Amino acid sequence: MDKKIAVACSAAAAAGLVLFCRRSAGSVREKNSPPRQAAEPEPKLNIVLVEPQIPPNTGNISRTCAVTGASLHMVEPFGFEITDKTLKRAGLDYWDKLDVHYYKDLSDFFSKNQGRFYYFTTKGRRTHSEVSYPKGENVYIVFGREDRGLPEELLYANAESCVRIPMRNDLRSLNLSNSVAIAAYEVLRQWDYPDLGREGKLTKYTW
Repeated sequence: MDKKIAVACSAAAAAGLVLFCRRSAGSVREKNSPPRQAAEPEPKLNIVLVEPQIPPNTGNISRTCAVTGASLHMVEPFGFEITDKTLKRAGLDYWDKLDVHYYKDLSDFFSKNQGRFYYFTTKGRRTHSEVSYPKGENVYIVFGREDRGLPEELLYANAESCVRIPMRNDLRSLNLSNSVAIAAYEVLRQWDYPDLGREGKLTKYTW
């Protein structure tokens, strides 16, 4: 300990103060002073898959999450194993770059997450682009399983948060991974594409 620090500590002890000395941070600091708070994580886009059934869809969605910085939330039961080769193949080498979370059911998911939830469904009464997605909050865009969609009980209880991607009425639905990409980029467009690259480069020439 430096001589000046030792003298300061001795003087403090003689005065009856509760202090401790830390060499790397200067001289003296109160022991009972509150610790510095860690910075709160920035609100972000979250993609939620409820009971996904088709591995290539989830693989493609994982790639969308990786390149946009969105978190992926997966609610069981799944129609495949996470180790499924077709899932890994669709996600290429992006799976290890994901911020991915798993839940045993919807109750588990809702108990662990807070923010604004938007339920994407062919049964929605508003289009996805009519909605303003708040940039300062965690936004969750929620998708159901490929063959059944989201439970109608959930949709009925959250009618104002149900949105539809426009499509022909005589056809059932878009592919799930396409729907996720459309929805994710509408949110990011409204947020002015935060932290995403806007310009590319040619390999043989310079723009």
